[in-house]
Amino acid sequence: MKFLISMHINPAVLDALTDEEKAAIGDGHGRFMEALKASGEFITTQALVDPSQAAVVSVRNGQPVVTDGPFLEAKEYLGGFYFVDCESKERAIELAAQIPDAAIEGLGVEVRQVMFADGQLEA
Repeated sequence: MKFLISMHINPAVLDALTDEEKAAIGDGHGRFMEALKASGEFITTQALVDPSQAAVVSVRNGQPVVTDGPFLEAKEYLGGFYFVDCESKERAIELAAQIPDAAIEGLGVEVRQVMFADGQLEA
């Protein structure tokens, strides 16, 4: 079963952390990735730039309209994700609990099973 484990970031929460706490998060992600690879559950991971660097695309009257910055004004934004292949939702939740962000008040980690990929429904 494939799962997307997404990390939702609140810049104010991150800004309030010490350099040591930020370094610990980075180190924790490194250990987490190595453990996922060793278990064979790792597919990929990506970190995203701040939403202020995003482009929002919509189509109006048949023409694309592009604006800068995030679509929604929100405290939290998608900061990155892990894509994993594991035996169950319970295992995906167990993995998500190992992500350093999950231990920080104000940051969120979400687990969602993949329903559709590459033209096929997931089992």
